[in-house]
Amino acid sequence: MLRTDLNEALSRVGRGTPMGELFRRFWLPAVLTSEIAEPDCPPVRLRILGEDLVAFRDTRGRVGIVAAYCSHRLAPLFFGRNEDCGLRCAYHGWKFDVEGNCLETPNVPVGAPDIRKNVGITAYSVHETAGVVWIYMGPKELQPPFPQLEYTDVPDDHVFAARWLQRTNWSQGLEGEIDSSHISWLHRDFDRENTKQKSAGAQMSEDAAPHIELRQTDYGLVYGARREYEGQYQWRVTQFILPMFSLIPRAPGDFVAGGGRAWVPIDDNHTTVFTFGYRVDHPIPQDELDSYYRSGALFPPRMERGRYTLPDGYAIDTWLPVANKENDYLLDREMQRTKNFTGIWGVHDQDRALAENSRSIGGADPGIIDRSAEHLVSSDRAVVAARRMLVNLTDALRKGTEPAIVANPEAFGVRAISKISPIASFDEFMAAYGAETQASGVHAPVPVE
Repeated sequence: MLRTDLNEALSRVGRGTPMGELFRRFWLPAVLTSEIAEPDCPPVRLRILGEDLVAFRDTRGRVGIVAAYCSHRLAPLFFGRNEDCGLRCAYHGWKFDVEGNCLETPNVPVGAPDIRKNVGITAYSVHETAGVVWIYMGPKELQPPFPQLEYTDVPDDHVFAARWLQRTNWSQGLEGEIDSSHISWLHRDFDRENTKQKSAGAQMSEDAAPHIELRQTDYGLVYGARREYEGQYQWRVTQFILPMFSLIPRAPGDFVAGGGRAWVPIDDNHTTVFTFGYRVDHPIPQDELDSYYRSGALFPPRMERGRYTLPDGYAIDTWLPVANKENDYLLDREMQRTKNFTGIWGVHDQDRALAENSRSIGGADPGIIDRSAEHLVSSDRAVVAARRMLVNLTDALRKGTEPAIVANPEAFGVRAISKISPIASFDEFMAAYGAETQASGVHAPVPVE
């Protein structure tokens, strides 16, 4: 496949596009539970896979994610009233429940034909867990069981979730996430002892050119980045889970905490990034919440609740990073000389600064990188493998073959790990530690030929 064709295959996510249809076969994070925490709360405006939606919680506590516009005169339901188990349009009072059914059409005269059963709006299946409301947007007859990702199955006080806006195509964010070699440069702090990244183990080794080995699995791919470290090796084992989840290892040692991201397409040029963090040993303590999650040093970035108007005029409700394109991500050249490699504070702010300003296709699509100009090297193996796997899956779906992984929810239960070890071979390393990459601890990743 030509790299210009690859841009199209990976990046376009609207209804009817191959990648968009693949995404619709999976459960996707949609909105934080905290954003619609109370019954009859204000609705939240979303766009997912190019569709304008609103999320709300009704009087009985049920969550709905439905089309953003009333079926009468296409007025925006965001301005409506969430009351008495339904969202009532502010224009003429038509009312819709969490399943999209039209409950009332008060401006239709008494005695006129009852049109309610014919004027419902689109509503999608939802699943609420781990502080997030998830959405399934595919054919109802193909709705899969909910994936058993480990962080969705721990007690509420063991997990942290957040979301924010990234102004790139979803694939650009994901590919940065599964690129292990960049951490030695983009995220380098000069003070290795006091860096915020010490807890992630990202700055332990001076080896800036890791050896990468990967294995395709039934759920995506697993890869190991091996760096020289004090006569041994530091192994960082990262997981890519279909279609756009990543799990990133923390500091070397026994697995007690993990996390990663989900890169949910808003449209071709914008992404909602969800971050998840969790512990399996005890609730997340307050000092860890404050320093690891809420400081902005790692994930999520420093951010503020707000609205963002997309180029076509539709507004979404989201979290907006404080460091952004308009203020050059608060770049400080003195910091760049004396404190860290970039002069930008915060790991994700560093990531976003590069991602949101990379060379785009003709300058016309600011969120889609121009892959035709790339020169990939061996450390990009995970990126290349993920691209190939996704394109192959979309080709298969177009020919009528559904992604098999969605029917196997247990296969999503994997972990990212990091170890200091004398073992140089990835296969031998996985033979020794592969069980720890599984939430159940009972099976190793299933290779796919």
